[in-house]
Amino acid sequence: EVAEANITSTVSEKQTASRLALLRKSLAYYITHPAVSLLARTRVTPTALTWVSLLLALGAGALIGLGYLLAAGLVVLFAGFFDILDGALARRTGQTTRFGAVFDSTVDRIAEGATLIGITALFLVRGEPAWTVILAGVAMLSSFLVSYIRGRAEAVNIDCQVGIFTRAERVIILALGLLIDQVLIVLAIITALSVITVIQRLVHVYRQTKP
Repeated sequence: EVAEANITSTVSEKQTASRLALLRKSLAYYITHPAVSLLARTRVTPTALTWVSLLLALGAGALIGLGYLLAAGLVVLFAGFFDILDGALARRTGQTTRFGAVFDSTVDRIAEGATLIGITALFLVRGEPAWTVILAGVAMLSSFLVSYIRGRAEAVNIDCQVGIFTRAERVIILALGLLIDQVLIVLAIITALSVITVIQRLVHVYRQTKP
């Protein structure tokens, strides 16, 4: 009975993960399809879009540190758009490569780090309590772990798209917090949901690997 319960739980988790992954892919498709159709007719490469995404993210981090939160929120959204656009263009034009996947993932981590470093700078400039700076560090660590666990799991052939809070959600929530100038509240939300997602993914990998 215990074994049957575990199997049922695993199947249910996989079904939920598949639905979430399908929903995210569907939304990404409808958002990027017009731009991808246009770019596919040009000489623009997916790598060029990845560089644009990186530069926008670095700019957003600088804007956050300087206190221009509304502008930073908009730039974060644009950076996120280019982040999903590069992969969509690569698949559309058949330019997917292993290096491209690694480079894109690396840029994602740099982009997240840049925005969170910008938030840390903002807290220091505003004279916020020390615990807010620590919170920003925990948010960065937990966000990185969400992506790291998936990468390590997939490296040993374990699909790991489970979790309620992936990079797409983090970008949207962060941008929203910047646009309405509620950075601290949003940072706490990102930290909490990222930690939950880390636990979800670790449990999922454990269940996939245990005898």
